[in-house]
Amino acid sequence: MVLRAKEIMDTNLLKIDGEVDVLTCARSMVSARKGYVLVTRGQPPLVSGIATEWDYLEKVVAPGVDPTKLRLREIASPVVHTCSPETPTDEVAATMSRLGVRRLVVRTGEEVVGVVTSRHVLSAFRQYVDQLSSEIAGFQSTHGPLG
Repeated sequence: MVLRAKEIMDTNLLKIDGEVDVLTCARSMVSARKGYVLVTRGQPPLVSGIATEWDYLEKVVAPGVDPTKLRLREIASPVVHTCSPETPTDEVAATMSRLGVRRLVVRTGEEVVGVVTSRHVLSAFRQYVDQLSSEIAGFQSTHGPLG
C-alpha cells in the first residue's frame, strides 16, 4: 500500500495576511499550535509565502527587532515548496530532504489543500514499520523463525 500526501497532510491550515504584524501572527501560531503560517495577500487571498518559527528566531528574536513594527511578509520566505495530493510519501520525504525543508504545501492547481510536515512523514513511516513488524512477527509464529 502506498500512502500519498493527501492521507497524511494537515488540512487545518493557518493562513494570515502578510500585512499583519509579526507579534499578532506569533500569537496566532501559538494559539493554533503551529510552527508555521501560510502568508497570504490580495482578494481572494492567495498564498504568497510561508513563515516558520525559525524565521521568527532568525529575523526577529536574535536581532532584537520589535515584532510590532515588522510585517509578516517581511520575514516570510516567498518560496513555497509544493507537491500534489497524489504524491507518494516516499517522494514527499525525499523532496523535503533534498530541499532541506520541514514542510511541503499540498496544492491542487492553485488551491492550497494542506501541508505535510516532517512530523507527518515520520508518523506515517512509524505506522508502516509497526505494521510491517507485526506482519513479520505473525509470519514467524506460523512458519518458524526466519533465517
